[in-house]
Amino acid sequence: MDPMKDLFLADTHLLDPCDEPYLRLLDFLDGQCGSLRSLVMLGDIFEFWLGYRHTVFSAYLPLLERLRRLHEAGTELVFVEGNHDFHLGPYFSETLDCRILPDGGALERDGRKIFIAHGDLVNPKDTGYRVLRRVLRHPLSHRLMMLVPPDTAWRIARWASAKSSRKNGGRERHSLPHDDLLNYARQRFSEGYDTVITGHFHVPLLHHENGHTLIALGDWTKQPSYAVLEDGVFTLYPS
Repeated sequence: MDPMKDLFLADTHLLDPCDEPYLRLLDFLDGQCGSLRSLVMLGDIFEFWLGYRHTVFSAYLPLLERLRRLHEAGTELVFVEGNHDFHLGPYFSETLDCRILPDGGALERDGRKIFIAHGDLVNPKDTGYRVLRRVLRHPLSHRLMMLVPPDTAWRIARWASAKSSRKNGGRERHSLPHDDLLNYARQRFSEGYDTVITGHFHVPLLHHENGHTLIALGDWTKQPSYAVLEDGVFTLYPS
């Protein structure tokens, strides 16, 4: 029987393969191999990613190997680019045959019309971020980034991650912008979608409204947070 389960996850922010959340995700994916119709990654799976043509960062080889195994087992891979991992490059598009959605997009599963997005564009008033996002994702910016040697790019990424952690006192602080998120979802509902799924906020939410469903995925910092669609029913973990 063909697998009929779809898995949605976001914001694992992987960096070091010795970190507990990284190891937890590897074990989790090992247990899913052969049972998934699709694995839908809603951005910030990596703390940092830059898609060079002939190079991948060695720290991410364990995860990339799991994704390859899933692909070979028949799982469709879908990746919505986040604010930490965009310009995914040829390894994802060619080697993993991954469907890449830079700004999110539509999925149809089990008769449901689903809109998936990372979530960084939920707040329409965050104009500064939106301008920066357009600049960083511009093809010219991508070409300039490719001039940076991979080892140099990785050192910069590690430095930036450590600096951010120190600034936050070693703890991540996140909140869910309920009003903005609901307004964003309702706009998609008015366009004909019955389900909206986002990441980005690191706070899980399952909200039902007039026959529609909004899901915000959590992260993997303390315990795994993910959603599963099976037989037309969504379940958010932890429930």
